Amino acid sequence: MKIMVAVKRVVDYAVKIRIKPDKSGVETQNVKMSMNPFCEIALEEALKIKESGLAKEVIAVTMGPSNCVDTLRTGLAMGADRGIHVEAARDLVPLSVAKVLKKLVEVENPGLLILGKQAIDDDCNQTGQMIAALLGWPQGTFASKVVLDKEKQVATVDREVDGGLETLCLDLPAVITTDLRLNQPRYATLPNIMKAKSKPIKKYTLEELNVKIKSDLEVVQVTEPPKRKAGVILSSVDELIDKLKNEAHVI
Repeated sequence: MKIMVAVKRVVDYAVKIRIKPDKSGVETQNVKMSMNPFCEIALEEALKIKESGLAKEVIAVTMGPSNCVDTLRTGLAMGADRGIHVEAARDLVPLSVAKVLKKLVEVENPGLLILGKQAIDDDCNQTGQMIAALLGWPQGTFASKVVLDKEKQVATVDREVDGGLETLCLDLPAVITTDLRLNQPRYATLPNIMKAKSKPIKKYTLEELNVKIKSDLEVVQVTEPPKRKAGVILSSVDELIDKLKNEAHVI
């Protein structure tokens, strides 16, 4: 069985985000970029499944400009067998990503598609659900535990919901999106980083996949959230109640 994992290049989670002077978006020039943390978890889970003998190949997929290959190389250094890079000159909205993934699934025919539940740059949390709908595959989102049964061709997924945990049994092929508590991603070792340079990366264009990109969204302006006022230390409960009533007007 093949496992396909979608990975995304984003601004590193430790970087302090800065808005562009023209307020058209977030500054990415000379900013550290890395693999989306949820995508790292998705790739780690795919590698664990392969190491258990339930899969033969892990394919990492990314979309975007040429520098997204760096993210693919990171995935290959973690242990993915090969990569696929779909070249796109601009950012893709979730529905466009889902359409591209659908075409790649038709080409590669994987038994399992794993994605991070969301990307930390746009927080959309939509791509996994959309690709499952386009493919007509069952989906297990927000997975905190995944167990495969190769003989029965099913995946049992524990997913985190507001009321606790929900357990789903999915017929394969299926789509799974990963949550934070699923696993702890491994670090790429130096020998594996060197090996990753020789692993194959297949390149596609949107035209080759016959996918037409259309965005119904227009970014009007990007602004920073308002700065919070400094806190005040109060001397008594009565003073707190007075401020909540007369200044904050919450009681």
